[in-house]
Amino acid sequence: MTLLFFSDILTGSLRVIACLFLISRLLSANRPDKRIVLAGLSGAAVITAVLFLTNFPGFYRIALEAVWIAVCAARLQKADSRMSLFVGIFCEIAVSFWTFLFMAGMGVLFRSPAFLDDAAWNGQAAVWLLHILLTVMAAYLSLRQEIDAKDIFRHVSAIAVAGFIAVITLSEQTALVIPDDTLTMWTIMSVVLMMAVLVFNMNRQYEVEKELARLKSEQAELLERDYTALNNAYAVNAKLFHDFHNHIGALRQLLSRERYTEAVQYLDELQTPVREMNDTLWTGDETVDYLINSKAAAAHADGIQLQAQVEFPRHTNIRSADLCAILGNLLDNALEAARQVPVPEQRFISLTIRRINQILVIKVENSFAASPIQDKGQLKTSKTDSGLHGWGLKSAGTAAEKYDGMIQTTYTHDTFRAVATLSYHGVTME
Repeated sequence: MTLLFFSDILTGSLRVIACLFLISRLLSANRPDKRIVLAGLSGAAVITAVLFLTNFPGFYRIALEAVWIAVCAARLQKADSRMSLFVGIFCEIAVSFWTFLFMAGMGVLFRSPAFLDDAAWNGQAAVWLLHILLTVMAAYLSLRQEIDAKDIFRHVSAIAVAGFIAVITLSEQTALVIPDDTLTMWTIMSVVLMMAVLVFNMNRQYEVEKELARLKSEQAELLERDYTALNNAYAVNAKLFHDFHNHIGALRQLLSRERYTEAVQYLDELQTPVREMNDTLWTGDETVDYLINSKAAAAHADGIQLQAQVEFPRHTNIRSADLCAILGNLLDNALEAARQVPVPEQRFISLTIRRINQILVIKVENSFAASPIQDKGQLKTSKTDSGLHGWGLKSAGTAAEKYDGMIQTTYTHDTFRAVATLSYHGVTME
């Protein structure tokens, strides 16, 4: 009994820890650290001890461990509590289901019904074989950080389908006598597990679509803001050119009457807007022109040196709305970071737009004061106020993906670099 008690504690602990690692990858939550692992082990030990002393059915073990998994995931890993409980419940059911399959499979292999008794040594061997595999899975998830949630979901789906096939195959064997009601129960459980995987995938798709809708809403807001300013800027320029026509007429009158002093004073009044127009970058694309020049003006106001080298292709399939999301957000992030540099002489932004064959490369480099904050492998805004902050790179990345592109970020001790790559093709203008 003592060995069985400690075996239950160890297997329960392994189940909880393995599920916490699975939640960290499926729900993009924080990785279990020493504190989370210790909390999981402590809770599993207490649950096992209480159930062992009270001799409650195994159902209570599944329920209590699932609740404890959800508590640890929500409080310590910052995962969604509802989805954590969902994953915890079906993870516990899946472990119980595969425990039965291992016990029955070894019973068929060795033609011994003793493997169906988890209190016997034979049954414990099957239980521990499964939990060793769980330990290997948890270690694999911990070490292979490049595996994303989609890959893990595919593996989980394959395991669920394999379980259904295994229990159907088990019902057809004759080497081991298994009660029909037991096989019926686990067959139903296998179907429930497959349905749970399907529901989880539908919920994940819903969350993705909801985030995309939020990004599109933000992109529309950015587009409206930038296009409004763009129209205003071109309206001002149109008025300025119209006024120049009048100014030239006035100057002609002054010069024809040899009133040179007044003509020089008149030109001095016009010098400021003319100088500002000389510093304006023109690429031929209204959206690119406005974004670069408006951000350059904002940089100049904050004492930031902005250099731009632009080679932008005309008449492409890249929509202006997507270009606003990519270029506008990258420049906004660069301005925000460069403003925080305490020494004005060290504030800089470098913009390079080049086309390489059918690839458009947008590179923005800027100085920064503090190292970027990362959360779950993604850059996180350092701003404390709520709103649209923190969605800039996500919005830019979503727009870049439409053109088989991506946003990559790197940084050294004093320079942050964001590079957007987009595939494009030319379009015929009617």
